[in-house]
Amino acid sequence: MGRGKIAIKRIENQTTRQVTFSKRRNGLLKKTHELSVLCDAQIGLIVFSGTGKLCQYASDPFRSSSHQQHYTLLTTNKGFLYIMHQEQVLGELAVLRKETKQLQLSMRRYTGEEMAAIPFQDLEQLEQQLERSVAKIRDRKNELLQQQLENLRRKERMLEEQNSNMYRWVSICINIAMMMINE
Repeated sequence: MGRGKIAIKRIENQTTRQVTFSKRRNGLLKKTHELSVLCDAQIGLIVFSGTGKLCQYASDPFRSSSHQQHYTLLTTNKGFLYIMHQEQVLGELAVLRKETKQLQLSMRRYTGEEMAAIPFQDLEQLEQQLERSVAKIRDRKNELLQQQLENLRRKERMLEEQNSNMYRWVSICINIAMMMINE
């Protein structure tokens, strides 16, 4: 058995009206929260009861005051500035996308892709850049090898020192053992 349709009109009985308000308000708050979570929407809800009590809801990182400021911003002349700011951000985004595309093309050239469309002079410049890059890489590699070599030499000296100390200790132990045997 399903529920019957309720005529949408003012409830005359004050107690029934208050109970219905309370139940429907809770349902409205629940649906508001679900919409906020499911759709990542910024929601601000303000409800005044028949007795004048305030009930409000604001989606998580925001509070109702920030919703009010956002609403005021969009409905006043500042809203125009907000939209202009968004257009400016979109313009900067377009510039960044263009730069990214150029950098990707440049990277393809360094990897040897799409070389047929490059003019001879650009190829010479690219060759020089690659030679400079290889030289820097070799310098860094040699620097790292020198550091490793120095570390290995230090380790060798430490091991030789430990070896000579152990040799002296073993010699002393052998001498003591020989003296004990001779006695």
